[in-house]
Amino acid sequence: MTAGAHSTLADLYRSERRRVLATLIRLLGGFEAAEEAMHEAFACAAAQWPRDGVPANPTAWLISTGRFRIIDRWRRQSRVNAALPDFARISETEAEMVEPDQITDDELRLIFVCCHPALPPDARIALTLREAGGLTTEEVARAFLARPATIAQRIVRAKARIRAEGLPYVVPDRAQLPERLDGVLHVLYLIFNEGYAATSGPALIRGQLCADALRLARLVAGLVQDAEAQGLVALMLLHEARRRARMDAAGDIILLQDQDRRLWDPAMIAEASAMLDRAFAARRIGPYLLQAAIAQTHAAAASFGATDWRRIVGLYDALHQIDPSPVVALNRALALAERDGPAAGLAAVEAAHCEALASYAPAHAARAEMLRRLGRPAKARAALRQALAQTSQPAEQRLLQRRLDSLMT
Repeated sequence: MTAGAHSTLADLYRSERRRVLATLIRLLGGFEAAEEAMHEAFACAAAQWPRDGVPANPTAWLISTGRFRIIDRWRRQSRVNAALPDFARISETEAEMVEPDQITDDELRLIFVCCHPALPPDARIALTLREAGGLTTEEVARAFLARPATIAQRIVRAKARIRAEGLPYVVPDRAQLPERLDGVLHVLYLIFNEGYAATSGPALIRGQLCADALRLARLVAGLVQDAEAQGLVALMLLHEARRRARMDAAGDIILLQDQDRRLWDPAMIAEASAMLDRAFAARRIGPYLLQAAIAQTHAAAASFGATDWRRIVGLYDALHQIDPSPVVALNRALALAERDGPAAGLAAVEAAHCEALASYAPAHAARAEMLRRLGRPAKARAALRQALAQTSQPAEQRLLQRRLDSLMT
């Protein structure tokens, strides 16, 4: 019983931590009280479950335990008169009455709450990824191509500003959703990216994180009539459609050109394509729609060699106009290499190089591939060693090492 309870609790911490925290923030009205309540609840579970058994609904038990321990503490500290009036609803047991068009999912509510327009965009998204998305500081840093210390400072400053300015932890009403929508979509996109290609850990793909991001993106697309929200759902579906083909039985990466396309999910591709048709009809073209169109072009090709690279380069050109990021420039360079050859690809890779990409393993791996194709193995090996030094993901390390070994013979 003891080992089973501890294993269950560890699994719950990984899978349910964000939901528990989101609900506690809604009930308690703030990050600090909710984080304290969550940690106390898990500590209580670690002490009680091995002795008493795992409750029938462990997530509800954690939320209830954390909530009432904080209430009891406020009472013991004689703060009830000062604290509880602001959070009167935390002691109510009746279900909340929710209007049909309100956000009912606690995790999505928290993401909208965190994407407060009073916070600077980078700090807002970093805070949301850390607190609502459940990503580590290192994972958030990778999403921003920044150092973990820089991200940690942004999050600390964002929390300090929330406290100093008394920014309310309230869900925006429908009229306020548009001003937060871009931030919410960006957060969900980055959460999905971390699930699609994990920063660290034994597996490259974190399936549950991808599923959570897709579920929340579907909720957003159902809540607001927005082409970019639909584009994000379509993008996620197109990537999810390829999941089974991306890894072999040993957990090693299978590159796009080597994937068995018969393993791609045709139902997901069809759903995404229909959604894209509706979204493009709205004539609000944004980065998620363009990325989804690129993914759809890959999905439509019968083979890697049959891919319409001219169209993909054109889509990347359009994407770079509205989202001129280093990663977009790097991905465009890879497409350009397929259309115009490795010399053009290498020139574009080197033109995209910047400080942000210096610690980004795929940038060095892309340069290595161009050099290999140009018959410059010594420089390709050097670039692969740089790529290896910049990743802690085991599957990525094995792929890079195999490439390096192939150039040693």
